[in-house]
Amino acid sequence: MSGIVRIGPNAVPKLAPHMRLRLDQARQSWTIQAPERSFLLDETAHAIVSRCDGTATIDGITDALCAAYLGAPREVIETDVRNLLQNFLDKGVMTL
Repeated sequence: MSGIVRIGPNAVPKLAPHMRLRLDQARQSWTIQAPERSFLLDETAHAIVSRCDGTATIDGITDALCAAYLGAPREVIETDVRNLLQNFLDKGVMTL
């Protein structure tokens, strides 16, 4: 067994305990702050991460984004959500 965790539709992501979502006032951009590193978020990444509150599932986050971005194909939104959160999970930024 590899120990790699894959995000499923019922997974409930949230920021890892040592991570903080912050607005960088100088850049007017959202970031995730961590010890000794920082992740600059674009608008799409912020829309996803800001919904990761430890209660919303991947499907719920996808549904909320579909409602916010009418006309965007669900498959595209779902792929963006899963790819971003899987990447952050692999880096220890998110937890399930």
